[in-house]
Amino acid sequence: MANRLKGKVALVVGAGSIGPGWGNGKATAVAFAREGAKVFCADINQAAAEATAKIITDEGGDAAVHRADVSKAADVVAMVEACMAKYGCVDILDNNVGIAETGGVVELPEETWDHVFAVNLKSAFLTMKHVIPLMERQRGGSIINISSIASIRYTGVPYATYYATKAALNQLTKTTAVEYAAKKVRVNAILPGLMKTPMVENSAGLARSYAGGDVEAMWKARDRQVPMGYGGDAWDVAWAAVYLASDESRYVTGLELVVDGGITLKYV
Repeated sequence: MANRLKGKVALVVGAGSIGPGWGNGKATAVAFAREGAKVFCADINQAAAEATAKIITDEGGDAAVHRADVSKAADVVAMVEACMAKYGCVDILDNNVGIAETGGVVELPEETWDHVFAVNLKSAFLTMKHVIPLMERQRGGSIINISSIASIRYTGVPYATYYATKAALNQLTKTTAVEYAAKKVRVNAILPGLMKTPMVENSAGLARSYAGGDVEAMWKARDRQVPMGYGGDAWDVAWAAVYLASDESRYVTGLELVVDGGITLKYV
């Protein structure tokens, strides 16, 4: 099928990529555009958002760029207002912002705890806070929060902030879904597994935890953990998001959609 999102406006938060290649937000923004959506590409790194938007416009799609730190309320308000000024509505909100800092509760500095909660959890609270009233007036919309299997499993890496923020994001997703279901505002979460993305590649803490800092060895170690034998990539997340953004999922809300090659089904 083509044009699954034709006529819709998608606000993709975290639409850039932290490095070369395809991050979840970048792939999702492009996938949305390829399915006919107009895409408002927001990111704290404007150059990264511009790179994503250029891919879309070079392919004949419609995209706009906005810089925002979505852990700050004023930036979120300005971002939503800019999207409305450009396109007049928000049919899809895709929250891709997230960071991972290694460390258990004993090792973590308090400021790291606060920072990760602001980026991973407060950002979703703020974007939903300011987009849901618009969707209510529009009589519907789809919100997609990018969580992680770390929200439901210990993955072998000590990062207490990531576990805690993603678990909280799941619960925020489900309870918000129930609260606004009657208004036709759907809220779902995608839980990616061990993905090969620039964020993971550029996380020195993850590479150290897996393979003493060797990124290639980390990829191989993660592949061995997955029943399917390989890690996923950003496109696996993007196509899951397309489904949740489309009318095909019109009766789906409060879902935790696991995209992980079967790893959470393993006993060890």
